Amino acid sequence: MLLVVGLGNPGDKYTQTRHNIGFKVVDQFVSEVGLQKVGTKFKSKLFEGSVDGQKVLAIKPQTYMNLSGEAVQLIKGFYKLEDTQIMVVFDDFELNLGDIRIRAKGSAGTHNGMKDIVQRLGLTIPRLRMGIGPRDPHIPVTNFVLANFLAVEKEPVSTVIDTASLALKSWVKDGLDRSMNKYNS
Repeated sequence: MLLVVGLGNPGDKYTQTRHNIGFKVVDQFVSEVGLQKVGTKFKSKLFEGSVDGQKVLAIKPQTYMNLSGEAVQLIKGFYKLEDTQIMVVFDDFELNLGDIRIRAKGSAGTHNGMKDIVQRLGLTIPRLRMGIGPRDPHIPVTNFVLANFLAVEKEPVSTVIDTASLALKSWVKDGLDRSMNKYNS
């Protein structure tokens, strides 16, 4: 079993914000691979199904970004998942819009949702970071990540969501190392 975790904030007012691109990727991935919505469990919107014979779960935590680790901890414990069976998808303003990076482990950097996951579960959770930057240093981080994308960013945002969904499919089918080699170049 594999678990895809898309980070974002619940509620209509956050739907189009930069911080919710993790939710957008999960929505696209779920649609493309045919996962079915189960409902709300583990403080998350939960989807499940099978991809190439592999059971896959996807969640969109409903705890708000800064407490994302609660939801991940609940589902990880219930299904007794290893860290390597989890992929967390989230925004990163330190990467340029359109760039993605897949890592097997590491620090949370400046991302509060990932900080909560690392605090609760440790540094060895794989992650897929999607660039939403660069951020103008004169704009406070919170204002930047909670702002909607600009009209001129619509095409690159669509492209990065497509690419991230493809990278998730690669991770499910081919494993972490192969997906890192393919999508980190």
